[in-house]
Amino acid sequence: MASGARGKNRPSRTQVRAARRSRRQRRRQFLRWAAGGAIGLVAFAFIVSLFIGGLPLDNIFGGKDAPDGPGVRYDEQGAVHITPGEEHAPYNSVPATSGWHLAQPLAPARWGIHDTPLADEVLLHNLEHGYVNVHFNCPDGCEELVTQLSEIVDKTTDRGGKIIMSPYSGMDTAIALTAWTFLDQFDVFDEERVSAFIVSHESSPNAPEATVPR
Repeated sequence: MASGARGKNRPSRTQVRAARRSRRQRRRQFLRWAAGGAIGLVAFAFIVSLFIGGLPLDNIFGGKDAPDGPGVRYDEQGAVHITPGEEHAPYNSVPATSGWHLAQPLAPARWGIHDTPLADEVLLHNLEHGYVNVHFNCPDGCEELVTQLSEIVDKTTDRGGKIIMSPYSGMDTAIALTAWTFLDQFDVFDEERVSAFIVSHESSPNAPEATVPR
């Protein structure tokens, strides 16, 4: 009796073949889905790579932490807007890294390379918006240095970075890099040093209005 019951429950050859066909169909469907997903991921990665090239440095997918360097950190002197010619306390660094500055439309200055000096009261509005300012001081001329700095600035702005370059007289060194409350000064061009400062401080959360577009 038990043997006969097992025989009745055993699938027929037709059922076995149908089950095999069903498994093959499911396997082929899974492979098609997997292949399509892989192609989609590759296409997505390619599209993202195109957009990443135009984003500001080191600010991809959610920004970055507020850096403690490179450069020397100065006490913040606030971010008060003033009118042209209005007197204020001295800045605590040269060039200035925070403090009193002009409001729109007098500031901020346009990103990129400037051939003439810009007042601290203008430059600070840029720093407030997360800019990095690159300054050079060459009383006797420094064409090579200007070219070297310009190449870095052009490369950064081409990628959407917020950066200004301008001459600045009265500095103690030939080169000065500023961000909100940060200053780095040196005399000999150092590409890695300039780039590291820009990558760390451009659009840094240290700046009061770092999310403002350029």
